[in-house]
Amino acid sequence: MSVIDELTTELAKLPGIGRKTATRLTYHLLKQPAVAVERLARAIRAVSERVTPCSVCGNLTEQDPCAICADQRRDPRLVCVVEEASDIGAIERSGEYRGRYHVLGGHLSPLDGIGPDDLRVEPLLARLRNGSAVREVILATNPSMEGEVTATYLRGLLEGATTGNVRVTRIALGLPVGGDLEYADGVTIARALAARREMA
Repeated sequence: MSVIDELTTELAKLPGIGRKTATRLTYHLLKQPAVAVERLARAIRAVSERVTPCSVCGNLTEQDPCAICADQRRDPRLVCVVEEASDIGAIERSGEYRGRYHVLGGHLSPLDGIGPDDLRVEPLLARLRNGSAVREVILATNPSMEGEVTATYLRGLLEGATTGNVRVTRIALGLPVGGDLEYADGVTIARALAARREMA
């Protein structure tokens, strides 16, 4: 296998990158000055060497604990559970949430052989034990079949493990702003109707 084919094969393994896009990226990189390609290689190497999961929440960080866990201004009574560290950025961009996080590292998927032991469930339970300040756990898993299964599993587990001291809530799911009803699927519309509220 040539080095061009090898790079194309490696790029094609990235999520959302098919063989055609990987080929385009490979030839784009070949047209760049050597210094630009070396900068990219250094950045990839630095991320691989310096970024690790936070020992508290599982967020990807260069420092431990991560900046969110170390921020004393954040509310320790709220913990938002997400599937992946990348989900934290989406919630932070809203500017509405000032609590802490817990990253599961994926979702339950029996068909793919991913069970509770493959996720960071036990560290979540540990955060709620021994006089913890946590008063609400917000389940913010994705609105997919696997995300729903994961949220349902966690709700049952948390309600059994916290003896009623901790509220377990789920983010509301429904129609996006700017979306058209005409193009929404039935499940999304059903969730939007179920999560309806009084107009302010």
